[in-house]
Amino acid sequence: MSESSFPDVRWGSENSILRRPGTAFASTRLGSWTIRRLAGVDRRLLERSKGRYTVLGPIGAPTVLLNTVGRKSGQRRTTPLLYIRDGDRLVVVGSNFGQQHHPAWTSNLLAHPAVSVTMAGRDIPVLATEVTGEDKDRLYQQFIELAGAYAVYQGRTDRNLRMFALTRR
Repeated sequence: MSESSFPDVRWGSENSILRRPGTAFASTRLGSWTIRRLAGVDRRLLERSKGRYTVLGPIGAPTVLLNTVGRKSGQRRTTPLLYIRDGDRLVVVGSNFGQQHHPAWTSNLLAHPAVSVTMAGRDIPVLATEVTGEDKDRLYQQFIELAGAYAVYQGRTDRNLRMFALTRR
């Protein structure tokens, strides 16, 4: 692994028989609600396993713990997120399941872009940069390919979904 790359720690399989029905369920309002409620459980599992295991593991979903600093509180905040890879960067999107407000972690990144991710049993310092324009459109299409629910999330809101590239520091 080069110094600028991130470890590949996904467990489970992209070919799991659970992937298609899981993605279909996540695309529904009930599915989004359920996943939001499981986020706390998933956060604890990811924290205890230092990013090795996730509730979404059986469907091979690439998940990372994003560790930010609260823009108002100054407190450490940890959020489990799906990600895609783009070269030597990880990319995350603030879809917030298509809700009308941005997730707090995106505002935290805008205020304090030097953060860390937890994966493969270790914390990795990263710098978050907002992705815009054609690059954002290209990358969002990859999120839709990862999980079709992202197309639904985008259709639920008229807000601009914030996207960030995470590069090792």
